Amino acid sequence: MSKEAPKTDNIPAAGATPPRAATTAPQQAKLNTTNLKTSYCNVCTTNTTREEVVLNFGVNQNWERPESPEVSLEHRVILSPFLAKRLSQLLKKVVEDYETRHGALG
Repeated sequence: MSKEAPKTDNIPAAGATPPRAATTAPQQAKLNTTNLKTSYCNVCTTNTTREEVVLNFGVNQNWERPESPEVSLEHRVILSPFLAKRLSQLLKKVVEDYETRHGALG
């Protein structure tokens, strides 16, 4: 008599990615907006290093004299280069959709 191979379920190990065919729909992230803050910004500066992209957001406080802007930087967002690229692609799509609805931006 031959020995039967033990039965195994196709359950991936913890942390393993399931095969593509097993994935049916993307999961929706649960967003917690308890600490979400909203602010207006009309200025953005950037800095980069090999490991990060830094975005500084602020407000131009001196509208009357454009020759001497007075900018108050209020927020700094630090991203990995990979996330910065995804953000760039997302913003490109958002602007394209905006221009489709409202006309080309200058």
